[in-house]
Order: sequence, then C-alpha cells, then structure tokens
Amino acid sequence: MTLRRWLLGIGSAILTLFLILVLVKVGKVNLRVTLEQLRTVSWFSFTKLFLLNCLLVYLSTEKWRSIDAAWRRPSDRAPSRLIAFTHTSAGLALGIFLPVQLAMSMARTFGTQTHGRPLKRGAAGTLLEQSFDVLTVCFLAAASAITRFYRGGGTMWMLAAAGAMLLVLLAVEPSVRLIRRLARLVASGSMSSRNKLAAILQSLSELQHSGLLNARLARRLVTLSILRFTVVVLMSIETADAIGVHIPFWQMAAAVPFVVIASVLALTPGGLGVNELTSVTALKMFGTPLTVGADWAVANRILIAVSYISVALCAAIVLGARRVKIPRATEADSDEKAVVGQHESTL
Repeated sequence: MTLRRWLLGIGSAILTLFLILVLVKVGKVNLRVTLEQLRTVSWFSFTKLFLLNCLLVYLSTEKWRSIDAAWRRPSDRAPSRLIAFTHTSAGLALGIFLPVQLAMSMARTFGTQTHGRPLKRGAAGTLLEQSFDVLTVCFLAAASAITRFYRGGGTMWMLAAAGAMLLVLLAVEPSVRLIRRLARLVASGSMSSRNKLAAILQSLSELQHSGLLNARLARRLVTLSILRFTVVVLMSIETADAIGVHIPFWQMAAAVPFVVIASVLALTPGGLGVNELTSVTALKMFGTPLTVGADWAVANRILIAVSYISVALCAAIVLGARRVKIPRATEADSDEKAVVGQHESTL
C-alpha cells in the first residue's frame, strides 16, 4: 500500500470519528438510552426488517442480473439467482466497513470469477446498476427540494415525487436514442475526438453493440430502482418503530435521497458519520426534531448492520448447503448407475 493510500485511510478514520462526535454532541445522543432502546427491539420487528432486507437484496440482484444478461457474451456463464443473491448480500454486509460501491464490486467480481470476465461483469456491471439508483434519487431529491422550498408537507412531496418518477420513465427512451445517435457519430468519425463527450462515448463503444442501450431494459432498471428506494424507506421506518421513535413516512422518504447521494461520495468507511449527519440534517429540514433524528440515526446504523450481516450469513449457509447436497445427489446417481451396469453385465 502506498503512502498516499495510508494517508487517505488515516484521514478517513479521523473524519469518521470527528463526524460521530459531532453527531453525538449536536444531537445530544445518550448512548446508554440508545442501548436500552436497542435491547427492547422485539424479534417480530427484527424479522420484518430482515424480510425487507431480503427484498432489498433481491431487487438489487435482479437489477444486476438484468445488466449482466445484456452484457455477457455467449461464452460467459450466467450465475444462478442464488449465487447472485448471496454475493449481493455479501456486498451489502461488506459495505458496513467499506464504501458500498467498492464492497459490492468486490463481492460480485469474486462471485463471477469462474463465469467469465469477472472484473467487467462484477465491477463495471455493479457501477452501471448503481448509477440507476443515483439517477432515481437525484430526481427524488429535486422533489424533496421543491417541497422544502415551498414549505409543503406530505401531499406536496408525494405529488412532486410521483411527477419526478414519471419524468424519469418518460425520459428513458429519448435518452437512449440520443446516446445511440451520438455513439454512431463517434463510430463513424463525424465527431472530433477532442470533444470530451466523444471521448466518453468512445470509451463506451462496446455498449452500442450490446443489449444495454435498450429503452425497455432502462425502464426496467429505473422501475427496480424506484422499488428499491421504497424498500429503503420502509426499512428506515421499521427501525424507527422498533425503538419507539415516530418519524412520518413522507419526512423519511424526503430525507433518504440526500442520504443516498451523500453515500456516493464515500468519504468514510461505509459512509459512517456522513450518512447519519446527512439524515439528521435532512429530517430536521422537514420537521423532525434534531434529537429524535439523531437517536434514530444511531440505532438505525446498528440495526441495519445486523440485518445485513444476518441476511448475508443465511444466504451463504443456503448456498453452501445446496452445493453440498448437489454433489452428494450426483454421487448417488453415479453409484446407482454403476450398480445397474454391473447387474446388466452379470446377466
């Protein structure tokens, strides 16, 4: 590891500690009270959080598999849904300690190691998949900003968010056509290579010959991103209810886009401190008291981390059990065929 990476790592750790101290100080977080709240979390509440997390992983898996199906070559093998689910859940679990983009890319690259072109399908496919999440939350953040500017409430945010999502879905097909047209111009040499846009499109020239520049696929990815955002909000509401904190649904939904955008910056491991301060600030803008938001943010981080690890462990156990069962079944079939062959030879 180079000196620069060491310095960046140390700086990130110091920033994380500083942001946590700021959150505790400004939000007046009583860690003893937070621990008591966590101890009172019922198994029923955690089970609901666990199931929502499974749904979140499933949606992320389907997004990545959709991109992988359009990206991979005929010689590449497609990972099964269970394998993809397991590595996606592992990526989320690793994202507790690492930037989520890096963690997910690492997990999926490892998962496609024996399936062909793992770096492109694992890392590049993940970044492309997550770009639709960022696109979706950017439009939702605009809806939240409009609501805040006009001092609106839940009804205004819901209408603005619905309009933003409709705009995204309607803009997908014209955007894909525009990218295809520009890519053809680059391929034909009609655009100067000095043009920065042309250089970017040239680097993505392979996409023109794949199934990725497809309006139907793009709409599917946007729809899955919208559903994923909804699940994230439901998980956040569930963690608040689990510790006895009431945060209105629309306020949570309006705050989450800013948290997702902040997590993309990856200034600290797993966005620790950055995500919490962003969520507390955003919730405060929409009417949630600072102390309430801070208590929830700390408890949410812990509950979400435990649920991520739990889902990843369960998925790994199921995958491991299946891999043990299949070879045994294959071995049993081979033994049966050998016995039948021996019997026939004897006759």
